[in-house]
Amino acid sequence: MPSLSADRHRVLLVNPNEMKPPVTPIGLDYIAGSLELTGFVVDLIDLCFASSYKEEIDAYFKGHDPMAVGVTVRNTDDCYYLSQAFILPRIKEIFDYIKGKTQCPIVLGGVGFSVMSEPILAYVGAELGIWGDGERALPTLITKLAAGDDYFAIPGLIFRKAGRYYSNPPELPDLLDLPLPRRELVDNPRYFREGGMGSVETKRGCEQKCIYCADPLAKGRKYRLRPPSLVADEIEGLLAQGVDTLHLCDSEFNLPYGHAVEVCEEVIRRGLGERLSWYAYLIPVPFTEELARLMVQAGCRGINFGVDHADDRILKILGRPFVAAAIKETAAICQRFEIPIMYDLLLGGPGEDKESLTTAISCMKAINPSRVGISAGVRIYPGTKLAQIALKDIQMGNATLRGVINPDFFSPVFYVSDALGDELFPFIASLVKGDERFFFGGGEEVETNYNYNDNSILTEAIKKGYRGAFWDILRRLAEEGRDIKA
Repeated sequence: MPSLSADRHRVLLVNPNEMKPPVTPIGLDYIAGSLELTGFVVDLIDLCFASSYKEEIDAYFKGHDPMAVGVTVRNTDDCYYLSQAFILPRIKEIFDYIKGKTQCPIVLGGVGFSVMSEPILAYVGAELGIWGDGERALPTLITKLAAGDDYFAIPGLIFRKAGRYYSNPPELPDLLDLPLPRRELVDNPRYFREGGMGSVETKRGCEQKCIYCADPLAKGRKYRLRPPSLVADEIEGLLAQGVDTLHLCDSEFNLPYGHAVEVCEEVIRRGLGERLSWYAYLIPVPFTEELARLMVQAGCRGINFGVDHADDRILKILGRPFVAAAIKETAAICQRFEIPIMYDLLLGGPGEDKESLTTAISCMKAINPSRVGISAGVRIYPGTKLAQIALKDIQMGNATLRGVINPDFFSPVFYVSDALGDELFPFIASLVKGDERFFFGGGEEVETNYNYNDNSILTEAIKKGYRGAFWDILRRLAEEGRDIKA
């Protein structure tokens, strides 16, 4: 284990995420707050805005000698079939460069890291990582390292010892009543100017059983709620920085339903809805007129429903706890309250065929949401039920996988139903051709770029003052007839 640096109160946090438009590294703001309360001085190298990561790192280490470095891994890839951009090689490159500048411990963490922690540590060549919440684990780890104490029992810690990795189960408290972060380490106003929105969490974890989703692996399989008063406090703090458009980072804001209601009521009670615009991900059930009304009063300007499909048979295979009729009802409610809505479809998974694709697209056209996002081909993550299905299908010779095939699904691999194979993209393109409501980049005649990574149209629109969820910015551009180009 590397020795601790001489500066026994300084910790460096590094954001290696270079995606554009930029997305606020909210986790680093939360971690910084916990470290500061523990007595550490916290610095940040945010490579999202750097022209050269080497210059940024060189400049920092010329003037500082931190006792530890924390590197966040928000994404391992862009989850997009057509690009299959694998981000970890770049993160390893940055990690290696930092390692060449310091002898202090370097700790990995973040949502992407927590999905497949040990493989990422091995790939990068790191010795320490934190799986899950880091607000308590990282300050504890650094404190114990500084004191020379045994740190191997810290919840959520992953470490290398005697040539192998060991993983401790994370500590996932039911109530996320962590002290309110100042949200001042990260340049939130700049992320707002260049990314179009800020971000807040109202909870962590997910109890859903979707076969493909890695979110429960990273954040836990039960809902862990933040008190609504703390959520509202944090919103007020961001408003004071000029950040008045937010995206809630919850996987599904309306689960549990009562917590969503309480958050809205607290925001309304403080009068924040009149100063605030925000967007959220929701599940179609439970969703009521009561919640829609409260969300609008609290400042909601758009909802992204991750419905995945609109064929009842495929919904069941994907592990979704609702049917197409519920999707139709959410659209009717939102249209009554004039809430822009986006439905995200995940097509091509197990059991998919031309008939189910036709059903899904026809349903979307009939209920007429503001926009429909289509992801074709399903990214397989280790530890999910889809990974088990894919391995079984490979053994039986029935799998159609795309990407750099690797048995542990570390680098991007996508599941495509054997009934469709190479016909998946052209068939979807034939169904949505000429309909601007659909975001789909899978056909020659469907030009909308729905991949948010390195999206020049979005970047230029935000420069010109557009704010909000990326899908809603693209919607407004189309409806206004704006042709914004880089």
